[in-house]
Amino acid sequence: MMAESIPEMNAGVNATGSPASSPSAAPSAAPEKPVYDPKAPSAIEVDHIVKKYGDFTAVDDVSFSVKEGEIFGLLGPNGAGKSTLIRMMTTLIPITSGHARISGHDVAKEPNAARRMIGVIPQALTSDLDLTVEENMNIYAKLYDVPAKERKKSINELLELVDLTKWRDAATKTLSGGMRRRLEIARGLVHHPKIFFLDEPTTGLDPVSRVAVWEMLGNIKEHRQLTILITTHYMDEADRLCDRIAIVDHGKLVALDAPMALKASVPGSNVIEVQFENPPADWEQRLHTLDDVTSVQHEGAGMFRVLTGSGSRTTTELVEMAVHSKVPVKSLSVQNTTLDDVFVHYTGRQLRDELQKAYAFVMPQRPGLQP
Repeated sequence: MMAESIPEMNAGVNATGSPASSPSAAPSAAPEKPVYDPKAPSAIEVDHIVKKYGDFTAVDDVSFSVKEGEIFGLLGPNGAGKSTLIRMMTTLIPITSGHARISGHDVAKEPNAARRMIGVIPQALTSDLDLTVEENMNIYAKLYDVPAKERKKSINELLELVDLTKWRDAATKTLSGGMRRRLEIARGLVHHPKIFFLDEPTTGLDPVSRVAVWEMLGNIKEHRQLTILITTHYMDEADRLCDRIAIVDHGKLVALDAPMALKASVPGSNVIEVQFENPPADWEQRLHTLDDVTSVQHEGAGMFRVLTGSGSRTTTELVEMAVHSKVPVKSLSVQNTTLDDVFVHYTGRQLRDELQKAYAFVMPQRPGLQP
Protein backbone atom coordinates (compact mmCIF):
# COMPACT_ATOMS: atom_id res chain seq x y z
CA MET A 1 0.00 0.00 0.00
CA MET A 2 1.30 3.44 -0.89
CA ALA A 3 1.36 6.44 1.39
CA GLU A 4 -1.58 8.74 0.72
CA SER A 5 0.62 11.76 0.04
CA ILE A 6 1.98 10.38 -3.22
CA PRO A 7 0.25 12.07 -6.16
CA GLU A 8 -1.47 9.94 -8.77
CA MET A 9 0.11 10.43 -12.18
CA ASN A 10 -1.59 10.62 -15.53
CA ALA A 11 0.19 7.86 -17.39
CA GLY A 12 2.58 4.93 -17.10
CA VAL A 13 2.45 2.72 -14.04
CA ASN A 14 1.55 3.48 -10.46
CA ALA A 15 3.52 3.10 -7.25
CA THR A 16 2.89 -0.63 -6.98
CA GLY A 17 4.01 -1.25 -10.53
CA SER A 18 0.56 -1.87 -12.05
CA PRO A 19 -0.62 0.06 -15.10
CA ALA A 20 -2.14 3.40 -14.16
CA SER A 21 -5.84 3.76 -14.91
CA SER A 22 -6.53 7.42 -14.23
CA PRO A 23 -9.35 8.67 -16.47
CA SER A 24 -7.66 12.08 -16.69
CA ALA A 25 -4.66 10.79 -18.60
CA ALA A 26 -3.17 13.47 -20.82
CA PRO A 27 -3.82 12.52 -24.45
CA SER A 28 -0.55 14.08 -25.57
CA ALA A 29 1.56 11.83 -23.35
CA ALA A 30 1.78 8.34 -24.81
CA PRO A 31 2.57 5.71 -22.18
CA GLU A 32 6.15 4.54 -22.13
CA LYS A 33 6.76 0.99 -23.24
CA PRO A 34 8.26 -0.64 -20.14
CA VAL A 35 11.22 -2.97 -20.51
CA TYR A 36 10.02 -4.86 -17.46
CA ASP A 37 6.74 -6.61 -16.78
CA PRO A 38 4.48 -4.48 -14.52
CA LYS A 39 2.68 -7.69 -13.51
CA ALA A 40 5.89 -9.43 -12.46
CA PRO A 41 6.42 -10.39 -8.80
CA SER A 42 7.96 -7.76 -6.55
CA ALA A 43 11.71 -8.03 -6.03
CA ILE A 44 11.71 -5.27 -3.38
CA GLU A 45 8.80 -4.39 -1.10
CA VAL A 46 8.95 -1.40 1.24
CA ASP A 47 5.92 -1.11 3.52
CA HIS A 48 5.41 2.03 5.67
CA ILE A 49 9.09 2.17 6.55
CA VAL A 50 10.28 4.73 9.14
CA LYS A 51 13.75 5.61 10.43
CA LYS A 52 14.19 7.88 13.42
CA TYR A 53 17.29 9.20 15.13
CA GLY A 54 16.00 10.46 18.45
CA ASP A 55 13.37 13.08 17.62
CA PHE A 56 14.56 13.44 14.03
CA THR A 57 12.70 11.43 11.37
CA ALA A 58 15.04 10.67 8.46
CA VAL A 59 12.56 8.45 6.57
CA ASP A 60 8.88 9.07 7.15
CA ASP A 61 6.31 6.36 6.28
CA VAL A 62 7.63 5.42 2.83
CA SER A 63 6.01 2.61 0.81
CA PHE A 64 6.78 1.31 -2.69
CA SER A 65 7.58 -1.89 -4.56
CA VAL A 66 10.09 -2.67 -7.29
CA LYS A 67 9.21 -5.33 -9.84
CA GLU A 68 11.56 -8.07 -11.01
CA GLY A 69 13.59 -6.84 -13.99
CA GLU A 70 12.86 -3.17 -13.29
CA ILE A 71 15.35 -0.29 -13.09
CA PHE A 72 13.96 1.87 -10.29
CA GLY A 73 15.36 5.32 -9.49
CA LEU A 74 15.43 7.25 -6.23
CA LEU A 75 15.80 10.96 -6.91
CA GLY A 76 16.35 13.68 -4.34
CA PRO A 77 18.82 16.16 -2.85
CA ASN A 78 21.45 15.28 -0.29
CA GLY A 79 19.77 14.71 3.05
CA ALA A 80 16.43 13.70 1.52
CA GLY A 81 16.64 10.16 2.93
CA LYS A 82 17.76 8.20 -0.17
CA SER A 83 20.90 6.71 1.37
CA THR A 84 19.08 5.95 4.63
CA LEU A 85 16.44 4.06 2.66
CA ILE A 86 19.09 2.01 0.87
CA ARG A 87 20.95 1.30 4.11
CA MET A 88 17.77 -0.07 5.67
CA MET A 89 16.92 -2.17 2.60
CA THR A 90 20.44 -3.62 2.52
CA THR A 91 20.43 -4.53 6.27
CA LEU A 92 23.12 -1.99 7.22
CA ILE A 93 20.96 -0.09 9.73
CA PRO A 94 17.87 -1.22 11.68
CA ILE A 95 14.38 -0.10 10.71
CA THR A 96 12.48 1.92 13.33
CA SER A 97 9.08 0.71 12.11
CA GLY A 98 7.58 -0.84 8.98
CA HIS A 99 8.97 -3.65 6.85
CA ALA A 100 11.32 -4.15 3.91
CA ARG A 101 11.47 -7.42 1.97
CA ILE A 102 14.12 -8.49 -0.54
CA SER A 103 12.91 -11.32 -2.79
CA GLY A 104 10.42 -12.18 -0.06
CA HIS A 105 12.99 -12.11 2.76
CA ASP A 106 12.27 -9.70 5.61
CA VAL A 107 15.51 -7.73 6.09
CA ALA A 108 14.98 -7.54 9.87
CA LYS A 109 14.11 -11.22 10.40
CA GLU A 110 16.21 -12.84 7.64
CA PRO A 111 19.16 -10.48 7.08
CA ASN A 112 21.59 -13.15 5.85
CA ALA A 113 19.11 -14.49 3.28
CA ALA A 114 18.43 -10.93 2.08
CA ARG A 115 22.17 -10.18 1.76
CA ARG A 116 22.68 -13.23 -0.45
CA MET A 117 20.16 -11.81 -2.91
CA ILE A 118 21.75 -8.37 -3.30
CA GLY A 119 24.82 -6.61 -4.67
CA VAL A 120 25.59 -3.15 -3.32
CA ILE A 121 27.78 -0.49 -4.95
CA PRO A 122 28.30 2.51 -2.65
CA GLN A 123 29.14 5.95 -3.96
CA ALA A 124 32.70 5.77 -2.63
CA LEU A 125 35.18 3.58 -4.50
CA THR A 126 36.11 0.74 -2.14
CA SER A 127 38.30 -1.61 -4.20
CA ASP A 128 41.82 -2.27 -2.84
CA LEU A 129 44.27 -0.08 -4.74
CA ASP A 130 47.25 -2.39 -4.09
CA LEU A 131 45.55 -5.47 -5.57
CA THR A 132 45.07 -6.27 -9.22
CA VAL A 133 41.67 -6.14 -10.89
CA GLU A 134 41.32 -9.92 -10.77
CA GLU A 135 42.52 -10.15 -7.16
CA ASN A 136 39.85 -7.66 -6.09
CA MET A 137 37.22 -9.78 -7.84
CA ASN A 138 38.58 -13.01 -6.36
CA ILE A 139 38.57 -11.81 -2.77
CA TYR A 140 34.99 -10.57 -3.03
CA ALA A 141 33.85 -13.89 -4.54
CA LYS A 142 35.54 -15.82 -1.72
CA LEU A 143 33.76 -13.70 0.88
CA TYR A 144 30.49 -14.89 -0.65
CA ASP A 145 31.67 -18.55 -0.72
CA VAL A 146 31.48 -18.76 -4.51
CA PRO A 147 32.99 -22.16 -5.51
CA ALA A 148 36.38 -21.96 -7.25
CA LYS A 149 35.15 -23.25 -10.63
CA GLU A 150 32.13 -20.93 -10.67
CA ARG A 151 34.28 -18.09 -9.37
CA LYS A 152 36.66 -18.22 -12.32
CA LYS A 153 33.82 -18.42 -14.83
CA SER A 154 31.95 -15.51 -13.23
CA ILE A 155 35.06 -13.30 -13.09
CA ASN A 156 35.89 -13.96 -16.74
CA GLU A 157 32.32 -13.23 -17.81
CA LEU A 158 32.05 -10.01 -15.80
CA LEU A 159 35.45 -8.64 -16.87
CA GLU A 160 34.31 -9.17 -20.47
CA LEU A 161 31.00 -7.41 -19.79
CA VAL A 162 32.69 -4.35 -18.28
CA ASP A 163 35.52 -4.36 -20.84
CA LEU A 164 38.32 -4.90 -18.33
CA THR A 165 39.66 -8.26 -19.55
CA LYS A 166 42.87 -6.63 -20.86
CA TRP A 167 43.48 -5.05 -17.44
CA ARG A 168 42.78 -8.07 -15.26
CA ASP A 169 46.43 -8.19 -14.08
CA ALA A 170 46.80 -4.41 -13.73
CA ALA A 171 47.08 -2.83 -10.29
CA THR A 172 43.83 -1.12 -9.40
CA LYS A 173 45.65 2.11 -8.53
CA THR A 174 46.71 2.45 -12.18
CA LEU A 175 43.10 2.51 -13.47
CA SER A 176 41.20 5.65 -14.42
CA GLY A 177 38.13 6.73 -12.44
CA GLY A 178 35.77 5.28 -15.03
CA MET A 179 37.62 1.96 -15.10
CA ARG A 180 37.58 1.73 -11.30
CA ARG A 181 33.83 2.34 -11.31
CA ARG A 182 33.42 -0.49 -13.83
CA LEU A 183 35.50 -2.73 -11.58
CA GLU A 184 33.29 -1.86 -8.59
CA ILE A 185 30.17 -2.80 -10.57
CA ALA A 186 31.68 -6.09 -11.76
CA ARG A 187 32.86 -6.95 -8.26
CA GLY A 188 29.36 -6.38 -6.86
CA LEU A 189 27.95 -8.95 -9.29
CA VAL A 190 30.50 -11.74 -8.81
CA HIS A 191 28.20 -13.74 -6.50
CA HIS A 192 25.23 -13.60 -8.93
CA PRO A 193 22.85 -11.36 -6.96
CA LYS A 194 19.31 -10.92 -8.22
CA ILE A 195 18.98 -7.33 -7.02
CA PHE A 196 21.57 -4.60 -7.52
CA PHE A 197 21.75 -1.39 -5.46
CA LEU A 198 23.78 1.47 -6.97
CA ASP A 199 24.35 4.68 -5.01
CA GLU A 200 25.30 7.56 -7.36
CA PRO A 201 27.12 5.25 -9.82
CA THR A 202 28.50 7.98 -12.11
CA THR A 203 29.38 10.74 -9.63
CA GLY A 204 32.77 12.23 -10.50
CA LEU A 205 32.96 10.69 -13.96
CA ASP A 206 33.44 12.66 -17.17
CA PRO A 207 30.51 12.70 -19.67
CA VAL A 208 32.03 10.00 -21.91
CA SER A 209 32.60 7.66 -18.96
CA ARG A 210 29.07 8.32 -17.69
CA VAL A 211 27.53 7.25 -21.00
CA ALA A 212 29.79 4.17 -21.03
CA VAL A 213 28.53 3.19 -17.56
CA TRP A 214 24.90 3.68 -18.69
CA GLU A 215 25.39 1.37 -21.67
CA MET A 216 27.25 -1.15 -19.55
CA LEU A 217 24.47 -1.28 -16.95
CA GLY A 218 21.90 -1.91 -19.69
CA ASN A 219 23.97 -4.78 -21.08
CA ILE A 220 24.58 -6.33 -17.66
CA LYS A 221 20.91 -6.07 -16.71
CA GLU A 222 19.85 -7.98 -19.83
CA HIS A 223 22.63 -10.54 -19.49
CA ARG A 224 22.09 -11.20 -15.78
CA GLN A 225 18.29 -10.60 -15.55
CA LEU A 226 18.84 -8.09 -12.75
CA THR A 227 16.53 -5.84 -10.82
CA ILE A 228 18.32 -2.52 -10.25
CA LEU A 229 17.65 0.23 -7.71
CA ILE A 230 19.69 3.35 -8.39
CA THR A 231 20.06 6.67 -6.58
CA THR A 232 21.22 9.66 -8.58
CA HIS A 233 21.09 13.44 -8.72
CA TYR A 234 21.67 13.49 -12.48
CA MET A 235 18.28 14.08 -14.10
CA ASP A 236 19.37 12.87 -17.55
CA GLU A 237 20.71 9.67 -15.98
CA ALA A 238 17.40 8.96 -14.23
CA ASP A 239 15.44 9.77 -17.40
CA ARG A 240 17.54 7.50 -19.57
CA LEU A 241 18.00 4.52 -17.25
CA CYS A 242 14.91 4.20 -15.08
CA ASP A 243 11.57 2.51 -15.79
CA ARG A 244 10.08 4.36 -12.81
CA ILE A 245 11.35 7.17 -10.60
CA ALA A 246 10.54 7.99 -6.99
CA ILE A 247 11.17 11.54 -5.78
CA VAL A 248 12.12 11.69 -2.10
CA ASP A 249 12.09 14.96 -0.15
CA HIS A 250 12.51 15.50 3.60
CA GLY A 251 12.19 11.75 4.18
CA LYS A 252 8.87 11.46 2.35
CA LEU A 253 7.97 9.95 -1.02
CA VAL A 254 6.36 12.86 -2.87
CA ALA A 255 5.94 11.37 -6.35
CA LEU A 256 6.43 8.06 -8.13
CA ASP A 257 5.82 7.04 -11.75
CA ALA A 258 7.44 6.50 -15.14
CA PRO A 259 9.60 9.44 -16.34
CA MET A 260 7.18 10.35 -19.13
CA ALA A 261 4.21 10.28 -16.77
CA LEU A 262 6.02 12.44 -14.22
CA LYS A 263 6.82 15.01 -16.89
CA ALA A 264 3.24 14.91 -18.16
CA SER A 265 1.99 15.61 -14.62
CA VAL A 266 3.71 19.02 -14.54
CA PRO A 267 1.55 21.92 -15.82
CA GLY A 268 3.05 23.28 -19.05
CA SER A 269 4.41 21.21 -21.91
CA ASN A 270 7.35 23.47 -22.87
CA VAL A 271 10.19 25.15 -21.03
CA ILE A 272 11.68 28.47 -22.15
CA GLU A 273 15.12 29.28 -20.79
CA VAL A 274 15.83 32.94 -21.40
CA GLN A 275 18.49 35.36 -20.16
CA PHE A 276 17.92 39.11 -20.11
CA GLU A 277 20.37 41.94 -19.66
CA ASN A 278 19.58 43.96 -16.52
CA PRO A 279 15.88 43.05 -16.19
CA PRO A 280 13.79 45.27 -13.88
CA ALA A 281 12.92 44.13 -10.35
CA ASP A 282 9.35 43.20 -11.28
CA TRP A 283 10.34 41.21 -14.37
CA GLU A 284 9.48 37.81 -12.85
CA GLN A 285 5.96 39.00 -12.03
CA ARG A 286 5.53 40.38 -15.54
CA LEU A 287 6.61 37.06 -17.09
CA HIS A 288 3.88 35.38 -15.03
CA THR A 289 1.26 37.47 -16.86
CA LEU A 290 2.09 36.01 -20.31
CA ASP A 291 -0.48 33.68 -21.87
CA ASP A 292 -0.19 29.94 -21.06
CA VAL A 293 2.59 30.48 -18.48
CA THR A 294 2.25 28.13 -15.51
CA SER A 295 5.51 28.75 -13.65
CA VAL A 296 8.48 31.14 -13.64
CA GLN A 297 11.77 30.45 -11.86
CA HIS A 298 14.42 33.14 -11.51
CA GLU A 299 17.81 31.41 -11.65
CA GLY A 300 19.99 34.47 -11.14
CA ALA A 301 22.19 36.55 -13.49
CA GLY A 302 19.11 37.56 -15.49
CA MET A 303 18.25 33.92 -16.32
CA PHE A 304 14.62 32.77 -16.12
CA ARG A 305 13.05 29.35 -16.63
CA VAL A 306 9.46 29.67 -17.86
CA LEU A 307 7.02 26.74 -18.04
CA THR A 308 4.25 27.21 -20.57
CA GLY A 309 1.52 25.31 -22.36
CA SER A 310 2.52 26.90 -25.70
CA GLY A 311 6.20 27.46 -26.30
CA SER A 312 5.77 29.32 -29.59
CA ARG A 313 3.07 31.72 -28.40
CA THR A 314 4.79 32.51 -25.10
CA THR A 315 8.13 33.04 -26.86
CA THR A 316 6.55 35.55 -29.24
CA GLU A 317 4.87 37.47 -26.40
CA LEU A 318 8.02 37.34 -24.28
CA VAL A 319 10.21 38.82 -27.01
CA GLU A 320 7.60 41.51 -27.78
CA MET A 321 7.43 42.45 -24.09
CA ALA A 322 11.25 42.63 -23.89
CA VAL A 323 11.47 44.84 -27.00
CA HIS A 324 8.69 47.12 -25.76
CA SER A 325 10.36 47.42 -22.34
CA LYS A 326 13.83 47.85 -23.90
CA VAL A 327 15.20 44.83 -22.01
CA PRO A 328 17.80 43.09 -24.23
CA VAL A 329 17.51 39.29 -24.64
CA LYS A 330 20.95 37.68 -24.34
CA SER A 331 19.90 34.05 -25.01
CA LEU A 332 16.72 32.04 -25.48
CA SER A 333 15.93 28.34 -25.94
CA VAL A 334 12.72 26.27 -25.96
CA GLN A 335 12.57 22.63 -24.89
CA ASN A 336 10.16 20.04 -23.57
CA THR A 337 9.48 19.59 -19.85
CA THR A 338 12.34 17.82 -18.07
CA LEU A 339 12.78 15.98 -14.79
CA ASP A 340 14.30 19.21 -13.42
CA ASP A 341 10.86 20.77 -13.80
CA VAL A 342 9.24 17.72 -12.19
CA PHE A 343 11.53 18.04 -9.18
CA VAL A 344 10.81 21.75 -8.79
CA HIS A 345 7.07 21.11 -9.14
CA TYR A 346 6.96 18.55 -6.33
CA THR A 347 9.58 19.95 -3.95
CA GLY A 348 9.47 23.69 -4.62
CA ARG A 349 13.20 23.95 -5.29
CA GLN A 350 15.83 22.90 -7.81
CA LEU A 351 17.87 19.79 -7.18
CA ARG A 352 21.12 21.36 -8.34
CA ASP A 353 20.68 24.24 -5.85
CA GLU A 354 20.34 21.77 -2.99
CA LEU A 355 23.43 19.90 -4.15
CA GLN A 356 25.48 23.09 -4.32
CA LYS A 357 24.51 23.86 -0.71
CA ALA A 358 25.64 20.38 0.32
CA TYR A 359 28.94 20.60 -1.59
CA ALA A 360 29.65 24.03 -0.10
CA PHE A 361 29.73 22.54 3.40
CA VAL A 362 33.25 21.88 4.69
CA MET A 363 33.76 19.47 7.59
CA PRO A 364 35.79 21.21 10.32
CA GLN A 365 39.12 19.65 11.21
CA ARG A 366 39.34 17.37 14.19
CA PRO A 367 41.56 18.67 17.02
CA GLY A 368 45.20 17.80 16.49
CA LEU A 369 45.00 17.18 12.74
CA GLN A 370 47.50 19.06 10.61
CA PRO A 371 46.60 20.41 7.13
